[in-house]
Amino acid sequence: MTRAVDVVRILVSPLTRTRLFRRVLGPLLLPPVERFVSWLSRGRVQVSGLLVPSLVLHTVGAKSGEPRDAPLMYCPDGRGRAIVAGTNFAGQRHPAWTANLLAHPDAAITVRGKRMAVRASPVPDDERDAVWARIEQQWPGYRNYERESGRTVRLFILQPVRL
Repeated sequence: MTRAVDVVRILVSPLTRTRLFRRVLGPLLLPPVERFVSWLSRGRVQVSGLLVPSLVLHTVGAKSGEPRDAPLMYCPDGRGRAIVAGTNFAGQRHPAWTANLLAHPDAAITVRGKRMAVRASPVPDDERDAVWARIEQQWPGYRNYERESGRTVRLFILQPVRL
């Protein structure tokens, strides 16, 4: 299975760096497909999870106070935590979920159908390069989204917490 996933990553990765993916396929097509597959599988399957580790981030809206869900790629940090990057498909604006985490760092994630509480911490500036290197081991070229967006992408560590 791992070998097949690696081959698919090699084939799909260049597509994710195209303008078509960043402008149309990623932001417009992928979210409704993710929601449908998640609904169909009762949260156990994510389309993006077929290629990379994926989770659903459950936050509270920074302005609305309403519950918000965002399917995201994550990178395990090797210490039981998840790293998430607010790339927004190289868009000029930060994704809303990053503002939600800044306003309300206590959140939850669902990974493979299992929900757990987490506390989000922004990655300090002096650790950004090391964190990006770890992310790019999983998905080569991912930091190009930051370069192409013209902004500093918000990176977070999601630490599981006991309730």
